[in-house]
Amino acid sequence: MYVYDDFDHAFVSARVAQFRDQVERRLSGELSEEQFRPLRLMNGVYLQLHAYMLRIAIPYGTLNSRQMRKLAHIGRTYDRGFGHFTTRQNLQFNWPALKDIPDILAELAEVQMHAIQTSGNCVRNVTADHFAGAAADELVDPRAYAEILRQWSSLHPEFSYLPRKFKIAISGATHDRAAIRLHDIGLQVVKSEAGEIGFSVFVGGGMGRTPFTAWHLRDFLAEGDLLAYVEAILRVYNLYGRRDNKFKARIKILMHEAGLDAVKAQVEEEFERIREGELRLPEGEIERYKRFFALPDLARRPAVSEEQQRWVKADPAFAAWISTNINPHKLAGYASVTISLKPIGGVAGDATAEQMDRVADIADAYAHGEIRVSHEQNLILPHVARDDLKSVYDELVAAGLATANAGLVTDMIVCPGLDYCALANARSIPIAQRISERLGAAERQAEIGPLQIKISGCINACGHHHVGHIGILGVDRKGVEYYQLTLGGSADENAAVGGIVGPSFDENEIVDAVETVVDVYLRSRLRPDETFIAAYRRLGETPFKEALYGAD
Repeated sequence: MYVYDDFDHAFVSARVAQFRDQVERRLSGELSEEQFRPLRLMNGVYLQLHAYMLRIAIPYGTLNSRQMRKLAHIGRTYDRGFGHFTTRQNLQFNWPALKDIPDILAELAEVQMHAIQTSGNCVRNVTADHFAGAAADELVDPRAYAEILRQWSSLHPEFSYLPRKFKIAISGATHDRAAIRLHDIGLQVVKSEAGEIGFSVFVGGGMGRTPFTAWHLRDFLAEGDLLAYVEAILRVYNLYGRRDNKFKARIKILMHEAGLDAVKAQVEEEFERIREGELRLPEGEIERYKRFFALPDLARRPAVSEEQQRWVKADPAFAAWISTNINPHKLAGYASVTISLKPIGGVAGDATAEQMDRVADIADAYAHGEIRVSHEQNLILPHVARDDLKSVYDELVAAGLATANAGLVTDMIVCPGLDYCALANARSIPIAQRISERLGAAERQAEIGPLQIKISGCINACGHHHVGHIGILGVDRKGVEYYQLTLGGSADENAAVGGIVGPSFDENEIVDAVETVVDVYLRSRLRPDETFIAAYRRLGETPFKEALYGAD
Protein backbone atom coordinates (compact mmCIF):
# COMPACT_ATOMS: atom_id res chain seq x y z
CA MET A 1 0.00 0.00 0.00
CA TYR A 2 1.02 3.62 -0.41
CA VAL A 3 3.52 4.94 2.18
CA TYR A 4 3.61 8.59 3.20
CA ASP A 5 6.64 10.61 2.15
CA ASP A 6 8.01 13.66 3.99
CA PHE A 7 5.56 16.00 2.27
CA ASP A 8 2.58 13.83 3.27
CA HIS A 9 3.69 13.75 6.91
CA ALA A 10 4.21 17.51 7.03
CA PHE A 11 0.93 18.20 5.25
CA VAL A 12 -1.20 16.05 7.58
CA SER A 13 0.59 17.28 10.72
CA ALA A 14 0.04 20.91 9.74
CA ARG A 15 -3.64 20.22 9.14
CA VAL A 16 -3.99 18.66 12.61
CA ALA A 17 -2.35 21.70 14.24
CA GLN A 18 -4.61 24.05 12.28
CA PHE A 19 -7.74 22.20 13.32
CA ARG A 20 -6.63 22.03 16.96
CA ASP A 21 -6.55 25.83 16.99
CA GLN A 22 -9.99 26.00 15.37
CA VAL A 23 -11.48 23.61 17.94
CA GLU A 24 -9.99 25.62 20.80
CA ARG A 25 -11.57 28.78 19.41
CA ARG A 26 -14.93 27.01 19.05
CA LEU A 27 -14.83 25.70 22.62
CA SER A 28 -13.88 29.13 23.97
CA GLY A 29 -16.82 30.71 22.15
CA GLU A 30 -14.63 32.76 19.83
CA LEU A 31 -16.18 30.87 16.91
CA SER A 32 -19.92 30.25 16.65
CA GLU A 33 -21.22 26.90 15.42
CA GLU A 34 -22.13 28.57 12.13
CA GLN A 35 -18.57 29.88 11.73
CA PHE A 36 -17.09 26.56 12.83
CA ARG A 37 -19.21 24.40 10.53
CA PRO A 38 -17.20 24.78 7.27
CA LEU A 39 -13.97 24.31 9.21
CA ARG A 40 -15.05 21.08 10.89
CA LEU A 41 -16.53 19.68 7.68
CA MET A 42 -13.16 20.14 5.95
CA ASN A 43 -11.79 17.78 8.60
CA GLY A 44 -14.53 15.14 8.49
CA VAL A 45 -16.44 16.30 11.58
CA TYR A 46 -20.24 16.26 11.38
CA LEU A 47 -22.83 17.33 13.93
CA GLN A 48 -25.24 14.40 14.06
CA LEU A 49 -28.53 13.98 15.90
CA HIS A 50 -26.97 13.41 19.34
CA ALA A 51 -23.27 14.23 19.07
CA TYR A 52 -20.38 15.08 16.79
CA MET A 53 -19.32 12.34 14.38
CA LEU A 54 -15.83 11.88 12.91
CA ARG A 55 -15.46 10.23 9.50
CA ILE A 56 -11.99 8.84 8.87
CA ALA A 57 -10.69 8.32 5.34
CA ILE A 58 -9.64 4.84 4.25
CA PRO A 59 -8.46 5.50 0.68
CA TYR A 60 -9.73 2.87 -1.75
CA GLY A 61 -10.62 0.76 1.30
CA THR A 62 -7.07 -0.44 2.07
CA LEU A 63 -5.77 -0.77 5.63
CA ASN A 64 -2.82 -2.46 7.28
CA SER A 65 -2.98 -4.18 10.65
CA ARG A 66 -1.23 -1.30 12.46
CA GLN A 67 -3.86 1.13 11.21
CA MET A 68 -6.68 -1.19 12.25
CA ARG A 69 -5.23 -1.42 15.75
CA LYS A 70 -5.10 2.36 15.91
CA LEU A 71 -8.79 2.52 14.95
CA ALA A 72 -9.53 0.02 17.71
CA HIS A 73 -7.57 2.12 20.19
CA ILE A 74 -9.44 5.28 19.19
CA GLY A 75 -12.79 3.52 19.54
CA ARG A 76 -11.84 2.26 22.98
CA THR A 77 -10.24 5.49 24.23
CA TYR A 78 -12.31 8.27 22.71
CA ASP A 79 -15.63 6.72 21.70
CA ARG A 80 -17.98 4.02 23.01
CA GLY A 81 -15.88 1.04 22.07
CA PHE A 82 -16.92 0.55 18.46
CA GLY A 83 -16.77 2.04 14.96
CA HIS A 84 -19.02 1.98 11.91
CA PHE A 85 -17.68 1.04 8.46
CA THR A 86 -19.44 2.92 5.67
CA THR A 87 -20.40 2.57 2.02
CA ARG A 88 -17.56 4.98 1.13
CA GLN A 89 -15.05 2.43 2.54
CA ASN A 90 -14.47 4.81 5.47
CA LEU A 91 -14.93 4.50 9.24
CA GLN A 92 -17.15 6.66 11.42
CA PHE A 93 -16.94 7.24 15.15
CA ASN A 94 -20.34 8.44 16.35
CA TRP A 95 -19.62 9.68 19.87
CA PRO A 96 -16.27 11.53 20.13
CA ALA A 97 -16.11 14.66 22.27
CA LEU A 98 -15.17 17.71 20.21
CA LYS A 99 -12.31 18.51 22.59
CA ASP A 100 -10.75 15.10 21.82
CA ILE A 101 -10.96 15.19 18.02
CA PRO A 102 -7.62 17.02 17.49
CA ASP A 103 -5.94 14.32 19.60
CA ILE A 104 -7.67 11.63 17.54
CA LEU A 105 -6.42 13.24 14.32
CA ALA A 106 -2.90 13.43 15.76
CA GLU A 107 -3.01 9.73 16.60
CA LEU A 108 -4.29 8.92 13.13
CA ALA A 109 -1.39 10.85 11.61
CA GLU A 110 0.99 8.51 13.46
CA VAL A 111 -0.24 5.65 11.26
CA GLN A 112 -0.61 7.62 8.02
CA MET A 113 -4.33 8.28 8.26
CA HIS A 114 -6.51 11.40 8.30
CA ALA A 115 -10.08 12.67 7.88
CA ILE A 116 -9.48 15.25 5.15
CA GLN A 117 -12.10 15.52 2.39
CA THR A 118 -14.48 13.01 3.95
CA SER A 119 -17.02 15.82 3.84
CA GLY A 120 -17.72 19.05 1.99
CA ASN A 121 -18.17 20.02 -1.66
CA CYS A 122 -14.92 18.53 -2.83
CA VAL A 123 -13.61 15.27 -4.30
CA ARG A 124 -14.37 12.67 -1.63
CA ASN A 125 -12.59 9.42 -0.82
CA VAL A 126 -11.80 7.58 -4.08
CA THR A 127 -13.24 4.07 -3.80
CA ALA A 128 -12.29 0.83 -5.52
CA ASP A 129 -13.03 -2.86 -5.76
CA HIS A 130 -12.42 -4.37 -2.31
CA PHE A 131 -10.76 -7.41 -3.94
CA ALA A 132 -8.37 -5.17 -5.90
CA GLY A 133 -4.95 -6.76 -6.39
CA ALA A 134 -6.29 -10.22 -5.58
CA ALA A 135 -9.36 -10.92 -7.73
CA ALA A 136 -9.11 -13.70 -10.29
CA ASP A 137 -11.14 -11.67 -12.81
CA GLU A 138 -9.00 -8.54 -12.51
CA LEU A 139 -7.29 -6.95 -15.50
CA VAL A 140 -5.01 -4.79 -13.33
CA ASP A 141 -5.03 -3.55 -9.74
CA PRO A 142 -6.86 -0.18 -9.89
CA ARG A 143 -5.51 1.16 -6.58
CA ALA A 144 -2.43 2.79 -8.10
CA TYR A 145 -4.73 4.98 -10.19
CA ALA A 146 -6.94 5.63 -7.15
CA GLU A 147 -3.90 6.83 -5.20
CA ILE A 148 -2.83 9.11 -8.05
CA LEU A 149 -6.35 10.58 -8.09
CA ARG A 150 -6.31 10.95 -4.30
CA GLN A 151 -3.06 12.91 -4.29
CA TRP A 152 -4.13 15.08 -7.23
CA SER A 153 -7.50 15.93 -5.66
CA SER A 154 -6.37 16.56 -2.07
CA LEU A 155 -6.94 20.27 -1.37
CA HIS A 156 -6.99 20.95 -5.12
CA PRO A 157 -7.42 24.76 -5.17
CA GLU A 158 -9.85 24.74 -8.08
CA PHE A 159 -12.01 21.90 -6.76
CA SER A 160 -12.26 22.59 -3.03
CA TYR A 161 -15.59 24.42 -3.40
CA LEU A 162 -17.46 22.54 -6.10
CA PRO A 163 -21.21 22.98 -6.60
CA ARG A 164 -21.67 19.78 -4.58
CA LYS A 165 -19.73 16.78 -3.28
CA PHE A 166 -18.00 14.68 -5.94
CA LYS A 167 -17.36 10.94 -5.84
CA ILE A 168 -15.05 8.80 -7.99
CA ALA A 169 -14.88 5.00 -8.13
CA ILE A 170 -12.63 2.69 -10.11
CA SER A 171 -12.76 -1.00 -11.00
CA GLY A 172 -10.09 -3.17 -12.55
CA ALA A 173 -12.19 -6.32 -12.87
CA THR A 174 -14.70 -7.61 -15.40
CA HIS A 175 -17.38 -7.75 -12.70
CA ASP A 176 -18.08 -4.32 -11.21
CA ARG A 177 -17.83 -4.57 -7.41
CA ALA A 178 -17.21 -0.83 -6.96
CA ALA A 179 -20.59 0.45 -8.24
CA ILE A 180 -18.82 2.73 -10.74
CA ARG A 181 -22.02 3.53 -12.63
CA LEU A 182 -23.47 5.12 -9.49
CA HIS A 183 -20.67 7.67 -9.10
CA ASP A 184 -20.01 11.16 -10.43
CA ILE A 185 -17.10 9.62 -12.31
CA GLY A 186 -16.76 5.87 -12.76
CA LEU A 187 -13.62 4.38 -14.29
CA GLN A 188 -13.46 0.86 -15.69
CA VAL A 189 -9.98 -0.41 -16.53
CA VAL A 190 -9.97 -1.82 -20.08
CA LYS A 191 -7.45 -2.98 -22.65
CA SER A 192 -7.37 -1.67 -26.23
CA GLU A 193 -7.10 -3.85 -29.32
CA ALA A 194 -3.40 -2.99 -29.32
CA GLY A 195 -3.06 -4.29 -25.76
CA GLU A 196 -2.76 -0.87 -24.10
CA ILE A 197 -4.24 -0.33 -20.64
CA GLY A 198 -6.75 2.50 -20.33
CA PHE A 199 -10.18 3.39 -18.98
CA SER A 200 -13.79 3.36 -20.04
CA VAL A 201 -15.26 6.53 -18.51
CA PHE A 202 -18.74 6.93 -17.02
CA VAL A 203 -20.11 10.25 -15.73
CA GLY A 204 -23.17 11.42 -13.85
CA GLY A 205 -24.24 8.44 -11.80
CA GLY A 206 -25.69 8.99 -8.38
CA MET A 207 -28.51 8.29 -5.98
CA GLY A 208 -30.26 10.71 -3.61
CA ARG A 209 -33.57 12.32 -4.48
CA THR A 210 -32.87 12.12 -8.24
CA PRO A 211 -31.16 8.79 -9.01
CA PHE A 212 -29.38 8.16 -12.30
CA THR A 213 -27.08 5.50 -13.64
CA ALA A 214 -24.07 7.09 -15.30
CA TRP A 215 -23.76 8.13 -18.94
CA HIS A 216 -20.94 6.45 -20.91
CA LEU A 217 -18.66 9.34 -21.81
CA ARG A 218 -15.65 7.62 -23.41
CA ASP A 219 -14.85 4.11 -24.59
CA PHE A 220 -11.09 4.35 -24.15
CA LEU A 221 -8.93 6.83 -22.28
CA ALA A 222 -5.19 6.22 -22.38
CA GLU A 223 -3.54 5.50 -19.04
CA GLY A 224 -1.32 8.59 -19.17
CA ASP A 225 -4.31 10.88 -19.81
CA LEU A 226 -6.15 9.96 -16.62
CA LEU A 227 -5.58 13.16 -14.64
CA ALA A 228 -6.06 15.49 -17.59
CA TYR A 229 -9.39 13.93 -18.53
CA VAL A 230 -10.72 13.82 -14.97
CA GLU A 231 -9.66 17.44 -14.51
CA ALA A 232 -11.43 18.38 -17.75
CA ILE A 233 -14.65 16.79 -16.44
CA LEU A 234 -14.38 18.61 -13.13
CA ARG A 235 -13.64 21.95 -14.80
CA VAL A 236 -16.77 21.64 -16.94
CA TYR A 237 -18.82 20.66 -13.90
CA ASN A 238 -17.37 23.47 -11.79
CA LEU A 239 -18.22 25.97 -14.51
CA TYR A 240 -21.72 24.79 -15.44
CA GLY A 241 -22.95 22.88 -12.38
CA ARG A 242 -25.86 24.59 -10.66
CA ARG A 243 -25.19 26.52 -7.46
CA ASP A 244 -28.67 28.00 -7.01
CA ASN A 245 -30.22 24.79 -5.67
CA LYS A 246 -28.21 22.18 -3.75
CA PHE A 247 -30.73 19.50 -4.72
CA LYS A 248 -29.85 20.09 -8.38
CA ALA A 249 -26.15 20.72 -8.00
CA ARG A 250 -24.67 17.29 -8.72
CA ILE A 251 -23.10 16.55 -12.10
CA LYS A 252 -25.90 14.05 -12.80
CA ILE A 253 -28.30 17.01 -13.08
CA LEU A 254 -25.95 18.78 -15.49
CA MET A 255 -25.81 15.61 -17.60
CA HIS A 256 -29.60 15.27 -17.49
CA GLU A 257 -30.33 18.91 -18.35
CA ALA A 258 -27.54 19.62 -20.86
CA GLY A 259 -27.39 16.16 -22.41
CA LEU A 260 -24.53 13.75 -23.06
CA ASP A 261 -23.46 15.27 -26.38
CA ALA A 262 -23.18 18.83 -25.06
CA VAL A 263 -21.24 17.86 -21.93
CA LYS A 264 -18.99 15.49 -23.84
CA ALA A 265 -18.13 18.21 -26.37
CA GLN A 266 -17.16 20.61 -23.57
CA VAL A 267 -15.09 17.95 -21.79
CA GLU A 268 -13.27 16.89 -24.94
CA GLU A 269 -12.50 20.50 -25.84
CA GLU A 270 -11.05 21.17 -22.39
CA PHE A 271 -9.17 17.88 -22.46
CA GLU A 272 -7.51 18.69 -25.79
CA ARG A 273 -6.43 22.04 -24.36
CA ILE A 274 -4.69 20.57 -21.29
CA ARG A 275 -3.76 16.98 -22.24
CA GLU A 276 -0.14 17.67 -23.18
CA GLY A 277 0.53 19.75 -20.10
CA GLU A 278 1.79 18.92 -16.63
CA LEU A 279 -1.16 16.62 -15.90
CA ARG A 280 0.02 13.99 -18.38
CA LEU A 281 1.29 11.01 -16.42
CA PRO A 282 4.75 9.73 -17.40
CA GLU A 283 4.93 5.96 -17.72
CA GLY A 284 7.67 5.80 -15.10
CA GLU A 285 5.50 7.62 -12.58
CA ILE A 286 2.60 5.23 -13.14
CA GLU A 287 4.90 2.27 -12.62
CA ARG A 288 6.26 3.84 -9.43
CA TYR A 289 2.76 3.97 -7.98
CA LYS A 290 2.01 0.43 -9.11
CA ARG A 291 4.97 -0.82 -7.06
CA PHE A 292 3.26 0.39 -3.88
CA PHE A 293 0.51 -2.14 -4.58
CA ALA A 294 2.55 -5.17 -5.59
CA LEU A 295 1.36 -8.54 -4.32
CA PRO A 296 2.98 -9.66 -1.08
CA ASP A 297 5.52 -12.47 -1.34
CA LEU A 298 3.06 -15.36 -1.57
CA ALA A 299 4.61 -18.82 -1.35
CA ARG A 300 3.68 -21.28 -4.07
CA ARG A 301 0.72 -23.45 -3.00
CA PRO A 302 -1.07 -26.45 -4.52
CA ALA A 303 -4.08 -25.48 -6.61
CA VAL A 304 -6.29 -27.73 -4.48
CA SER A 305 -6.08 -27.56 -0.70
CA GLU A 306 -6.57 -30.98 0.85
CA GLU A 307 -6.80 -29.26 4.26
CA GLN A 308 -9.74 -27.14 3.10
CA GLN A 309 -11.49 -30.12 1.53
CA ARG A 310 -11.08 -32.23 4.66
CA TRP A 311 -12.65 -29.60 6.88
CA VAL A 312 -15.47 -28.87 4.43
CA LYS A 313 -16.48 -32.53 4.76
CA ALA A 314 -16.05 -32.60 8.53
CA ASP A 315 -17.62 -29.27 9.58
CA PRO A 316 -20.94 -28.15 8.02
CA ALA A 317 -20.67 -24.65 9.51
CA PHE A 318 -17.24 -24.19 7.96
CA ALA A 319 -18.55 -25.55 4.65
CA ALA A 320 -21.39 -23.00 4.70
CA TRP A 321 -18.91 -20.18 5.38
CA ILE A 322 -16.65 -21.35 2.55
CA SER A 323 -19.60 -21.35 0.16
CA THR A 324 -20.45 -17.69 0.81
CA ASN A 325 -17.49 -15.79 2.24
CA ILE A 326 -14.63 -16.88 -0.03
CA ASN A 327 -13.69 -15.19 -3.33
CA PRO A 328 -11.32 -16.68 -5.93
CA HIS A 329 -7.77 -15.34 -5.90
CA LYS A 330 -5.60 -14.70 -8.94
CA LEU A 331 -3.00 -17.15 -7.56
CA ALA A 332 -3.73 -20.84 -7.14
CA GLY A 333 -3.88 -21.99 -3.55
CA TYR A 334 -5.11 -18.63 -2.21
CA ALA A 335 -8.45 -16.97 -1.58
CA SER A 336 -9.89 -13.67 -0.39
CA VAL A 337 -11.98 -13.86 2.78
CA THR A 338 -15.00 -11.67 3.48
CA ILE A 339 -15.47 -10.97 7.17
CA SER A 340 -19.15 -10.27 7.52
CA LEU A 341 -20.09 -7.33 9.75
CA LYS A 342 -23.74 -8.40 9.47
CA PRO A 343 -24.44 -10.83 12.35
CA ILE A 344 -28.04 -12.00 12.50
CA GLY A 345 -29.93 -9.33 14.41
CA GLY A 346 -26.84 -7.10 14.63
CA VAL A 347 -26.03 -3.61 13.33
CA ALA A 348 -24.66 -3.66 9.80
CA GLY A 349 -21.14 -2.26 9.50
CA ASP A 350 -20.39 -2.00 13.22
CA ALA A 351 -17.27 -3.55 14.74
CA THR A 352 -16.14 -3.38 18.34
CA ALA A 353 -12.64 -2.30 19.30
CA GLU A 354 -11.95 -5.87 20.40
CA GLN A 355 -13.09 -7.20 17.02
CA MET A 356 -10.92 -4.70 15.17
CA ASP A 357 -7.91 -5.80 17.24
CA ARG A 358 -8.74 -9.43 16.52
CA VAL A 359 -8.99 -8.79 12.77
CA ALA A 360 -5.58 -7.09 12.89
CA ASP A 361 -4.12 -10.13 14.64
CA ILE A 362 -5.66 -12.52 12.10
CA ALA A 363 -4.40 -10.37 9.23
CA ASP A 364 -0.87 -10.49 10.63
CA ALA A 365 -0.99 -14.25 11.16
CA TYR A 366 -2.64 -15.30 7.91
CA ALA A 367 -3.03 -12.39 5.45
CA HIS A 368 0.27 -10.50 5.32
CA GLY A 369 -1.12 -7.74 7.53
CA GLU A 370 -3.52 -6.44 4.87
CA ILE A 371 -7.21 -5.63 5.33
CA ARG A 372 -9.84 -4.09 3.06
CA VAL A 373 -13.14 -2.34 3.69
CA SER A 374 -15.91 -3.02 1.17
CA HIS A 375 -18.58 -0.51 0.15
CA GLU A 376 -20.96 -3.25 1.31
CA GLN A 377 -19.81 -2.54 4.90
CA ASN A 378 -17.76 -5.71 5.39
CA LEU A 379 -14.04 -6.37 5.90
CA ILE A 380 -11.81 -8.39 3.59
CA LEU A 381 -8.61 -10.38 4.07
CA PRO A 382 -7.38 -10.32 0.46
CA HIS A 383 -4.53 -12.86 0.48
CA VAL A 384 -5.17 -16.01 2.55
CA ALA A 385 -3.71 -19.44 1.80
CA ARG A 386 -6.51 -21.97 1.36
CA ASP A 387 -4.65 -24.30 3.73
CA ASP A 388 -5.16 -21.63 6.42
CA LEU A 389 -8.88 -21.03 5.88
CA LYS A 390 -10.00 -23.31 8.71
CA SER A 391 -7.65 -21.58 11.15
CA VAL A 392 -8.91 -18.18 10.01
CA TYR A 393 -12.50 -19.37 10.39
CA ASP A 394 -11.87 -20.63 13.93
CA GLU A 395 -10.35 -17.28 14.88
CA LEU A 396 -13.35 -15.45 13.41
CA VAL A 397 -15.77 -17.71 15.29
CA ALA A 398 -14.02 -16.78 18.54
CA ALA A 399 -14.36 -13.09 17.64
CA GLY A 400 -18.04 -13.34 16.69
CA LEU A 401 -17.17 -12.54 13.06
CA ALA A 402 -17.85 -15.80 11.23
CA THR A 403 -21.37 -15.14 9.96
CA ALA A 404 -21.74 -17.11 6.71
CA ASN A 405 -23.90 -14.65 4.76
CA ALA A 406 -21.78 -12.65 2.30
CA GLY A 407 -24.00 -11.83 -0.67
CA LEU A 408 -27.09 -13.36 0.92
CA VAL A 409 -30.30 -11.75 2.08
CA THR A 410 -29.00 -10.73 5.54
CA ASP A 411 -25.86 -9.10 4.09
CA MET A 412 -27.70 -5.78 3.90
CA ILE A 413 -26.36 -2.27 3.32
CA VAL A 414 -27.93 -0.10 6.01
CA CYS A 415 -27.45 3.59 6.80
CA PRO A 416 -27.43 4.76 10.47
CA GLY A 417 -30.89 6.28 10.00
CA LEU A 418 -32.81 8.13 12.68
CA ASP A 419 -30.85 6.47 15.48
CA TYR A 420 -27.95 8.80 14.63
CA CYS A 421 -28.57 11.04 11.64
CA ALA A 422 -30.20 14.49 11.86
CA LEU A 423 -31.30 14.22 8.21
CA ALA A 424 -33.12 10.90 8.54
CA ASN A 425 -36.90 10.51 8.39
CA ALA A 426 -37.04 6.99 9.81
CA ARG A 427 -34.99 4.34 11.54
CA SER A 428 -33.03 1.92 9.40
CA ILE A 429 -31.21 -0.22 11.94
CA PRO A 430 -34.23 -1.79 13.71
CA ILE A 431 -35.87 -2.64 10.37
CA ALA A 432 -32.70 -4.35 9.16
CA GLN A 433 -32.41 -6.27 12.43
CA ARG A 434 -35.96 -7.56 12.16
CA ILE A 435 -35.53 -8.60 8.52
CA SER A 436 -32.29 -10.34 9.46
CA GLU A 437 -33.99 -12.24 12.26
CA ARG A 438 -36.98 -13.14 10.08
CA LEU A 439 -34.94 -14.46 7.14
CA GLY A 440 -31.67 -15.33 8.84
CA ALA A 441 -31.97 -19.08 9.37
CA ALA A 442 -29.17 -20.78 7.46
CA GLU A 443 -31.54 -23.04 5.53
CA ARG A 444 -33.77 -20.10 4.61
CA GLN A 445 -30.85 -18.00 3.34
CA ALA A 446 -29.47 -20.92 1.33
CA GLU A 447 -32.89 -21.44 -0.26
CA ILE A 448 -33.18 -17.75 -1.21
CA GLY A 449 -29.64 -17.43 -2.57
CA PRO A 450 -27.99 -14.15 -3.67
CA LEU A 451 -30.26 -11.20 -2.85
CA GLN A 452 -29.30 -7.63 -1.98
CA ILE A 453 -31.47 -5.61 0.41
CA LYS A 454 -30.43 -1.98 0.92
CA ILE A 455 -32.04 0.38 3.42
CA SER A 456 -31.91 4.20 3.68
CA GLY A 457 -33.47 6.33 6.39
CA CYS A 458 -34.03 9.26 4.03
CA ILE A 459 -33.93 10.28 0.39
CA ASN A 460 -30.20 11.06 0.56
CA ALA A 461 -29.79 7.30 -0.02
CA CYS A 462 -26.71 6.62 2.11
CA GLY A 463 -27.99 3.04 2.29
CA HIS A 464 -28.08 2.78 -1.54
CA HIS A 465 -31.74 1.72 -1.51
CA HIS A 466 -32.21 2.80 -5.15
CA VAL A 467 -29.93 -0.01 -6.34
CA GLY A 468 -31.01 -2.78 -4.00
CA HIS A 469 -32.64 -5.82 -5.51
CA ILE A 470 -35.06 -4.92 -2.74
CA GLY A 471 -34.71 -1.30 -1.64
CA ILE A 472 -36.29 0.25 1.44
CA LEU A 473 -36.60 4.01 1.92
CA GLY A 474 -37.70 5.55 5.20
CA VAL A 475 -40.23 8.39 4.80
CA ASP A 476 -42.07 10.64 7.26
CA ARG A 477 -45.84 10.90 7.09
CA LYS A 478 -47.08 13.44 9.64
CA GLY A 479 -44.51 12.36 12.19
CA VAL A 480 -44.97 8.61 11.64
CA GLU A 481 -42.24 6.43 10.13
CA TYR A 482 -43.17 4.67 6.89
CA TYR A 483 -41.16 2.64 4.41
CA GLN A 484 -41.29 2.74 0.63
CA LEU A 485 -40.38 -0.43 -1.26
CA THR A 486 -38.44 -0.50 -4.55
CA LEU A 487 -37.60 -3.57 -6.61
CA GLY A 488 -35.16 -4.40 -9.40
CA GLY A 489 -32.20 -2.17 -8.60
CA SER A 490 -28.60 -3.21 -9.20
CA ALA A 491 -25.18 -1.63 -8.70
CA ASP A 492 -22.99 -3.87 -10.87
CA GLU A 493 -22.12 -3.71 -14.57
CA ASN A 494 -25.85 -4.03 -15.30
CA ALA A 495 -26.67 -1.10 -13.03
CA ALA A 496 -30.32 -0.13 -12.71
CA VAL A 497 -32.44 2.04 -10.45
CA GLY A 498 -35.24 0.10 -8.77
CA GLY A 499 -38.87 1.04 -9.30
CA ILE A 500 -41.35 2.00 -6.56
CA VAL A 501 -43.97 -0.75 -6.43
CA GLY A 502 -46.74 1.09 -4.60
CA PRO A 503 -47.80 2.85 -1.38
CA SER A 504 -45.46 2.75 1.61
CA PHE A 505 -45.73 0.41 4.61
CA ASP A 506 -45.59 1.28 8.30
CA GLU A 507 -42.94 -0.14 10.60
CA ASN A 508 -45.17 -3.06 11.56
CA GLU A 509 -45.83 -4.01 7.92
CA ILE A 510 -42.50 -3.57 6.15
CA VAL A 511 -40.86 -6.84 7.27
CA ASP A 512 -43.93 -8.82 6.18
CA ALA A 513 -43.82 -6.97 2.85
CA VAL A 514 -40.19 -7.95 2.29
CA GLU A 515 -40.97 -11.57 3.10
CA THR A 516 -43.92 -11.47 0.69
CA VAL A 517 -41.60 -10.32 -2.10
CA VAL A 518 -39.16 -13.11 -1.27
CA ASP A 519 -41.93 -15.70 -1.25
CA VAL A 520 -43.20 -14.58 -4.68
CA TYR A 521 -39.68 -14.99 -6.03
CA LEU A 522 -39.25 -18.46 -4.53
CA ARG A 523 -42.46 -19.84 -6.01
CA SER A 524 -41.96 -18.09 -9.37
CA ARG A 525 -38.35 -18.85 -10.23
CA LEU A 526 -37.74 -21.27 -13.07
CA ARG A 527 -35.09 -23.28 -11.25
CA PRO A 528 -33.27 -23.14 -7.88
CA ASP A 529 -30.28 -21.26 -9.31
CA GLU A 530 -32.32 -18.47 -10.95
CA THR A 531 -31.38 -15.44 -8.82
CA PHE A 532 -33.86 -12.90 -7.51
CA ILE A 533 -32.69 -10.15 -9.86
CA ALA A 534 -32.84 -12.48 -12.89
CA ALA A 535 -36.33 -13.60 -11.94
CA TYR A 536 -37.49 -10.02 -11.38
CA ARG A 537 -36.19 -8.92 -14.77
CA ARG A 538 -38.02 -11.82 -16.38
CA LEU A 539 -41.30 -11.39 -14.46
CA GLY A 540 -41.51 -7.64 -14.03
CA GLU A 541 -43.18 -6.01 -11.03
CA THR A 542 -46.75 -7.27 -11.59
CA PRO A 543 -46.69 -10.53 -9.57
CA PHE A 544 -44.89 -8.82 -6.69
CA LYS A 545 -47.26 -5.85 -6.72
CA GLU A 546 -50.31 -8.09 -6.78
CA ALA A 547 -49.02 -10.08 -3.81
CA LEU A 548 -48.32 -6.89 -1.85
CA TYR A 549 -51.45 -4.91 -2.64
CA GLY A 550 -53.90 -7.29 -4.33
CA ALA A 551 -54.97 -7.41 -7.97
CA ASP A 552 -56.54 -4.30 -9.48
